[in-house]
Amino acid sequence: MGLVLGKITVETPKHEVLHSCPDYEIRKYSPSVVAEVTYDPSQLRGDRDGGFMILANYIGALGQPQNAKPEKIAMTAPVITKSPSQSEKIAMTAPVITSGDNKATTMQFVLPAKYKTAEEAPKPLDERMVIKAEGERKYGVARFSGVATDKVVEERVEKLRRSLERDGYKVAGDFLLARYNPPWTLPPLRTNEVMLPVE
Repeated sequence: MGLVLGKITVETPKHEVLHSCPDYEIRKYSPSVVAEVTYDPSQLRGDRDGGFMILANYIGALGQPQNAKPEKIAMTAPVITKSPSQSEKIAMTAPVITSGDNKATTMQFVLPAKYKTAEEAPKPLDERMVIKAEGERKYGVARFSGVATDKVVEERVEKLRRSLERDGYKVAGDFLLARYNPPWTLPPLRTNEVMLPVE
């Protein structure tokens, strides 16, 4: 019942809040290891969240883990997504992290903190996946509830960008969308964040 009501009961990335105000927080994230997949949604039945199943299979959320050990890996939150088409629409340089053409979407799971290096994490069986280490990073973060539609995300990113620039922060890349709850969580109780890297 807690998942429907928005309770977050899984591990989340470690971070330190450096500054907090009504519009955003500045957070410094500790190094972590991520599992990521970059894909063209049109190749996954047009589903912009199609990468979720690839990542969920890797950790064993839906049965036998699709990794070389095979080792079941605990689910964490948030699921991070980045779509270049969204960032281009908002005229940004722009956390989930993508490179490639306008159709590419990248989705990431931050792996549990017990994995200190990419080499410690089980090797994925799906060749579309990459396991990589992320160093310490700093983001401006704005939290919101509801459904994270493209329009809502675009508005939240622009508001965050304006607030950060107003307060003297230099945005250093494209945005990430972080979603903490499963799709069956009641929309008003969902936790979402837009994140912009800052210097």
